[in-house]
Amino acid sequence: MTTFPGSPRLLKGAIVGFDLLAPIPKVIPFQYNPVTMTRSLEVQSTGEASDFTEPLRLKGAPVESITIEVKLDAIDALEKGDSGAQTNGIYPQLSALETLIYPKSALIIANQVLLSLGTIQVAPPQAPFTLLIWGVKRVLPVRITTFSITEEAYDAKLNPIRATVSLGLRVLSYNDLTITHPGYHLFLAHQIVKETVARLGQIDDLSAVAGSDVTLL
Repeated sequence: MTTFPGSPRLLKGAIVGFDLLAPIPKVIPFQYNPVTMTRSLEVQSTGEASDFTEPLRLKGAPVESITIEVKLDAIDALEKGDSGAQTNGIYPQLSALETLIYPKSALIIANQVLLSLGTIQVAPPQAPFTLLIWGVKRVLPVRITTFSITEEAYDAKLNPIRATVSLGLRVLSYNDLTITHPGYHLFLAHQIVKETVARLGQIDDLSAVAGSDVTLL
């Protein structure tokens, strides 16, 4: 079936994980883009509501939380005879998402060896540097805060073939990261893009909303 030449190319959202010591990305594209995304922003002001000395001063970017639901389904792949889907269903895709919140097993083993050799303090393993990519205007460093999976169907070998993954994400800003961390600069670039796009959503003519004979400032 030929695609209409004027139809826009649909971009897929994705979760991307990086190991900063060996930066080969783990790209996990959404099979179907989530229908909705819930975003909440907590303002970071300098004082309490009763502090009238600096009521408008901000101490940093707002704390943004994102909730999305990702749908995974192997039915179409199974109907086409895809060998990967026939062998494992959607278990590889689920595992790729889940391992973003697991410390690497090699590090767990290495830390256990260090402890057995008498090392007093062992640093906890770091999670992968994770990005939410939602179009070219939103490439956000995030930390996964909540993760739930509802497996809805299985094949004869009990591999999951349909599931819904609910992800809670906390956006990491320049408030959270050092200036040498790549996420610091990604978030700053995201804010600059947001400020640029914001100009398209505003007007400079106050008379359009307040009347031509009203002076506010």
